[in-house]
Amino acid sequence: MPRVILMGPPGAGKGTQGEILATEWQVPKIAPGDIFRAEIKQGTELGLKVKAYSDSGRLVPDAVVIEVIESRLRQPDTQSGWILDGFPRTVAQAEALDVLLAELNQPYDSVINLDVPDQFLIDRLKARAIDQGRADDTEDVIKNRLEEYNAKTRPLLEFYGHKVKQIDGTPSMPEVTETIKHFLA
Repeated sequence: MPRVILMGPPGAGKGTQGEILATEWQVPKIAPGDIFRAEIKQGTELGLKVKAYSDSGRLVPDAVVIEVIESRLRQPDTQSGWILDGFPRTVAQAEALDVLLAELNQPYDSVINLDVPDQFLIDRLKARAIDQGRADDTEDVIKNRLEEYNAKTRPLLEFYGHKVKQIDGTPSMPEVTETIKHFLA
């Protein structure tokens, strides 16, 4: 079963594609954002901490994210494969992930980057905010998240180098899914 790292800016479709592929391949989709939203909803200490970062458009510190991912990758259902959605987001996280995956004997198979222009993302996320009532998707927060992504996450494309498969994330959801599956075949 595959072990895939899904990358791309906020709103590129990582979560949607991750869900589709995880269901099809019957592997867990591991997304710090999903874990953090659940913690926020439950009002846990971690959730309150994460909410403060999210509300201001800043990324959660590496140490917190790495701890959450390590805990999740140690669970039995990850042994046959997984899809990482939105992690790693920094070179430091990628280096920590490499160490962890070596320790767990779970190397990744592919790195998929969903490439989407900034203005397309802003429009998509503003529409999502209206559809889903997401308070964290205001235009200022979206722009701040994109700046953070470009400064901290985009360097991962160089870190992973030739292992990255670039996918255009602007076509329809089914078209993007088929393109990803073609690259992974």
